[in-house]
Amino acid sequence: MKTTFDENAIDLTPSGKGYIATIGDKTVSVEIVHAENGKLDLLIDGNHVIAYVSSDGAKRWATINGQTFLLTRSSGTRRSGAGGEHASELAAPMPGQVRSVNVSEGEAVSKGQTLLVLEAMKMEIRIQAPRDGVVKELLVKVGQTVEREQILVKMDHG
Repeated sequence: MKTTFDENAIDLTPSGKGYIATIGDKTVSVEIVHAENGKLDLLIDGNHVIAYVSSDGAKRWATINGQTFLLTRSSGTRRSGAGGEHASELAAPMPGQVRSVNVSEGEAVSKGQTLLVLEAMKMEIRIQAPRDGVVKELLVKVGQTVEREQILVKMDHG
């Protein structure tokens, strides 16, 4: 999986409990200690780092030490430690207001389908299904103001 990180390409290679991340000629080991609700507890070369990840379905952002980086991914998300549970929580990438909710709980959706639309800083942000699945829980309604990282939709995947 190749990831663009602040103009640098990061090559992530699965290794034991974590990944080997190569940035240019620098290589670091990354271990995910705990991941929950978009908050990642990481060990990067043995140093404890907290990262916050948010997504709009197509793009992901990681915030580490107050710096936010856009991550682009070529393959589907693999959530570590999910233990056979095939679920996703889609979080708000930034503060905004819910403009439209296009699905209902229990509805089957396709990968890329727009589930809801946020308005933030005069932009429309479409929150899309990361893969085929079923809307398990809608946690917001039209007109509601949401905070960055707030969980908007929970999905089940087959």
